Amino acid sequence: MALPDHIELVTQTPGLALDAVTVVVTVPTFRRPVHLLKTLASLAAQRTDRRFAVVLVDNDSDGREGVAAAKPLFDNGQINGILIVETLRGNCNAYNAAWLTALKNFPRMSHLLVIDDDEIADPDWIETMSRTREQLGADLVGGPQVPVFPTAETGDIPRHPVFTPPYPATGLVPLLYSSGNLLVSRNVLEANSYPFLDPRFNFIGGGDANFIDRSVRRGFKAAWCHEAPVRETVPANRLERSWLRARGIRDGVISTLVEKGRRSAQPLGSARVFVKSIALLVLSPLKAVLEARRLGSLQNSLYYVHVGLGRTLAHFGYADEQYRHTDGR
Repeated sequence: MALPDHIELVTQTPGLALDAVTVVVTVPTFRRPVHLLKTLASLAAQRTDRRFAVVLVDNDSDGREGVAAAKPLFDNGQINGILIVETLRGNCNAYNAAWLTALKNFPRMSHLLVIDDDEIADPDWIETMSRTREQLGADLVGGPQVPVFPTAETGDIPRHPVFTPPYPATGLVPLLYSSGNLLVSRNVLEANSYPFLDPRFNFIGGGDANFIDRSVRRGFKAAWCHEAPVRETVPANRLERSWLRARGIRDGVISTLVEKGRRSAQPLGSARVFVKSIALLVLSPLKAVLEARRLGSLQNSLYYVHVGLGRTLAHFGYADEQYRHTDGR
């Protein structure tokens, strides 16, 4: 089916049976060709009887390293699916292109899953996520992103909130926060117009959190599947306190932007969000002290201060566009 001009079809697996596919895995990629092959290998090794296809979207229309690495796998049938290029740069643009391609090309798709190009899926990932959706009657399902650190010398970093999953057990949950390990039902996509993720979040991140928040407010159910992890390769720079500080501030900025959108139609909605942000900033040192023991150090718990700072800075136009960089995530 026809796609917007900025989405380029590169190739699809010969003989791809579009009508037979019930599950689609979307993979956005940007200048990580070596790890992308590991991600795709983990998808090829999935243990499931469900007919699934992969939609891979390369968001680097200049270098096209993802295309160069993956095209042979699609052409020779090692990977079953469609390879596209989204020429409009940005994290949200890449997700939107993959989801639209899945929606338009696979008429029997019941749901899609998302995995990033720095992650590796466990062999039962597709089956476990899909079964959780069915058993819990959920429309959106999230799962753990288990960090794989480049060295064993990490100190207390693994206990930092950035690397800790938001929920400890499988079940229905009020909200999900990331698309790095996510299932989205077709009915959620069909209830939202394209673009699904707001392009204003393209380079700061948080388009996924905003999309999930909007969907939950419309009545769609969210769930957590603790038994379906993906393993995220963590580069060395993410062990640095400067990166963790920047991530905390960014998380705060996103929190404010998402909440402002949620309250946009309410009387004095923006003012209420501002007051809440100031209150959270004022209380954040106390929360940091209270959480220090659980997180292994006061440095780890300073995350809550950084979030409070980010929430407040967002009201004055601050935004850290981490996604403009290859390793921004």
